Amino acid sequence: MSKISIPEIFGSKVFNDKVMKSCLPKSTYKAVRSATIFGTPLSNEHAKKVAKAMKEWAIKNGATHFTHWFQPMTGITAEKHDSFISPSSNGEVIMKFSEKSLVKGESDASSFPSGGLRATFEARGYTAWDPTSYAFVKDGSLYIPTAFCSFGGEALDKKTPLLRSMEAFNKQALRILRLFGNVSVKSVTPTVGAEQEYFLIDKSVYEKRLDLIHCGRTLFGARPSKGQELEDHYYGAIKPRIAKFMAELDEELWKLGVYAKTKHNEAAPAQHELAPVYTSTNTSSDHNQLTMELMKSVANKHGLVCLLHEKPFASVSGSGKHNNWSISTDSGENLLEPGSTPEKNAQFLLFLVAVIKAVDEYQDLLRISVAGAGNDHRLGGNEAPPSIISIYLGEELDEILTALEKKNNYKAKKQSELAIGVSALPHIRKDATDRNRTSPFAFTGNKFEFRMVGASQNIACPNFIINTIVAEELSFFADRLEKAQDFNAELSELIRETIKKHKRIIFSGNNYSEEWEEEAKKRGLLNLKSTVDALPYFSADKNVKLFEKHKVLSKNEINSRMEILLENYCNILNIEALTAIDMARKELAPSIIGYEKFLFESINAKKQFDKTLPLGLEKDIAENVSKLAEEFSTLLNNLVADAENQPKFSNTLEKAKYSRNVLLTDMENLRAVADKLELLIGKEFMPYPTYEDILYSVKY
Repeated sequence: MSKISIPEIFGSKVFNDKVMKSCLPKSTYKAVRSATIFGTPLSNEHAKKVAKAMKEWAIKNGATHFTHWFQPMTGITAEKHDSFISPSSNGEVIMKFSEKSLVKGESDASSFPSGGLRATFEARGYTAWDPTSYAFVKDGSLYIPTAFCSFGGEALDKKTPLLRSMEAFNKQALRILRLFGNVSVKSVTPTVGAEQEYFLIDKSVYEKRLDLIHCGRTLFGARPSKGQELEDHYYGAIKPRIAKFMAELDEELWKLGVYAKTKHNEAAPAQHELAPVYTSTNTSSDHNQLTMELMKSVANKHGLVCLLHEKPFASVSGSGKHNNWSISTDSGENLLEPGSTPEKNAQFLLFLVAVIKAVDEYQDLLRISVAGAGNDHRLGGNEAPPSIISIYLGEELDEILTALEKKNNYKAKKQSELAIGVSALPHIRKDATDRNRTSPFAFTGNKFEFRMVGASQNIACPNFIINTIVAEELSFFADRLEKAQDFNAELSELIRETIKKHKRIIFSGNNYSEEWEEEAKKRGLLNLKSTVDALPYFSADKNVKLFEKHKVLSKNEINSRMEILLENYCNILNIEALTAIDMARKELAPSIIGYEKFLFESINAKKQFDKTLPLGLEKDIAENVSKLAEEFSTLLNNLVADAENQPKFSNTLEKAKYSRNVLLTDMENLRAVADKLELLIGKEFMPYPTYEDILYSVKY
């Protein structure tokens, strides 16, 4: 690949601030900026000028079509492309793009999940331009980020609740800043950097695995003889073929204004990670969707397949998406920056305890925000945080909060340097705290890292929940402090009370340990191990009141989302069950029978050749294979019967419980036997690539 100038290509395909400033009238540019930063509605006249400039810019950049790009509840993005052409009076065409085409689109809402918000015959749905996220050109089309709602105004997408939550958060955070005398800040924005983990495998092995094609994960597969035990893949040298993919991916992302920053090999063989620079939550959410799309399309160009499933391979680490959440003002201040003396930084401490209180009171919602059939396989597997929510703050902040709670003076520790023991090496300043990779919600210097998010998930979901629950606590704090006779005294007491009441959520130890599970139970913390356990909490009264108060979701929208998530869970497990049946019947069973025939023919041939020759090896293998084959047959019949003869369910939750308790259990039992058979059957008899074949398919 030829050398590139990153500053020249960065954002070259984006209708960004620089472009708008150069091609829009000054008054229109200011109006767009006001809409972007403060949510001020854009007038029809200004929208006309934006549409004209956007069309001309897009055509210059090779666009022939435009699309309203939105994020329905399917979990992926959606787009319908219309060309700019419009008939002219002389039988030719002109290129046309009106403000109406920019601001509003229409889609068949009945074809997308609505969770009962819409009847199937009620088809009208609208896409509405989101001016807070830049439009861009990709593959010959102008992409316009939009929200998606029904004819009645209900949110049918993942973006709308996120935008609503950002407005709610801004409102409450400004109330707090005003109490501290800060009148210059005009807006407060939650910011996010989402680290994206993924697997890359050769397309030739992918195409031979029906389970990877249909389900994104392997339903069968014995543990490889070498997995990640030596930890030699993590941060190891990147193979040239993978490096070429990463270089092209970076370039394409930079053109679209995505702040792709870090790339490296992850823990498992064939696993990698990309991390971006922080930006506003809405933009970061859009960027992450683009990142996942481009990972797949760029991989395809290199003869690779990108797997984003949370657990594509049973015996090695799965893939997450560490959601690094922080708070920034329009003046560039990070409100979660402790400063050199955090014990004296009352504003920081108030925002910190607001997060602690939010996480404690809304553990259920945080667990729901990462719920899904794929992520259930990953959480708690000694590679990702467990399903118990807790916060890690680090030694220094732990000690500061303890001192505040007990009204003791905190004696700050002197900043130390690492004693590496090699005189030639530079002195390195030691951080105030270590990291805890087992914690679900860890403070890492000036942000919180929510480590439970699954690799394939849309980060809009966890972030609209984080924004809303923290906004609620800021609202509670502001209500109390605004009435205070003595602000400083009330502030100190509020911080102390909050620490005392919610310190149960703080844990600095090993979240993987059995001792923590017992301790968490004593503390009264929730342990919602599966999606089916978690989702019913979504519609709890306290959660409905929360979302309705801050106008993020209505009760109907909450119920619809819960219904969609449950239905999606059932559909995924049903697809997996049918795929497992197909593979077992059409691929594994013939292979087992073929290998048994080979063994019996070998035994008979040996007997005919010389009856005195020992048959221990052949008999041992044949007996083991035959015994497992019978067990395999029984378990396959169980799965077929349970998949085909499902009872009638009174609601989707009951159906989801059946899917988890019966279908998933049947699949796991069948897999256990199939994987034992895989270790006995000769390699030439295997009907599909093994884990060794897949995980080490990219050899250079």
